Amino acid sequence: MAEKEISLAVIKRLPKYYRNLGELLENNVERISSKELSERMQVTASQIRQDLNNFGGFGQQGYGYNVEYLHTEIGKILGLTRKYHMIIIGAGNLGQALANYTQFEKNGFVLKAMFDKKQELIGQTIRGVKILNAETMGQYLKEHEVDIAAITIPKENAPTVAMDLVKGGVRAIWNFAPTDLHLPEGVKVENVHLADSLMRLSYNLKNS
Repeated sequence: MAEKEISLAVIKRLPKYYRNLGELLENNVERISSKELSERMQVTASQIRQDLNNFGGFGQQGYGYNVEYLHTEIGKILGLTRKYHMIIIGAGNLGQALANYTQFEKNGFVLKAMFDKKQELIGQTIRGVKILNAETMGQYLKEHEVDIAAITIPKENAPTVAMDLVKGGVRAIWNFAPTDLHLPEGVKVENVHLADSLMRLSYNLKNS
């Protein structure tokens, strides 16, 4: 399975499967057919079977899918069987909103520290996580293991900060700055452009 190249489209759908299956578990649903899952996710049953067949299938003909088992297996595929230490660079409104989102921790993403250069923010705590001086980030990275760094700062500062994170050993960047980051090979980057989502929504409204 590890040697098989999985399309980006399939990978993008995996979190949606995981989330929907988690909601079914919360509602004590034990099994579900591909047809029922397709109606819930607005994806065809054929597409669901094709997606899951990339990883072994998991279904039984005439039974469907065991919700708990499939949820667990997709969690393994997504790498959610371990804890990830995360930091946030930028403690403004967006950074604080991310820090306050408790679902991250439920999925294994544990916020360990936040950084900002504004004196009025340094020393404050968000859900028990202290906002540290941005100038101390390099030293922090030397002393602590950090798996993922979220960047919520102005775009002009993002490339330099991202390179500082990479030099400090961070290999996964969750970038909310309104610019695409291009980092060395081996560093995983997820560029999140909130304005792009609004523009797509605007297009759909215009053309509906």
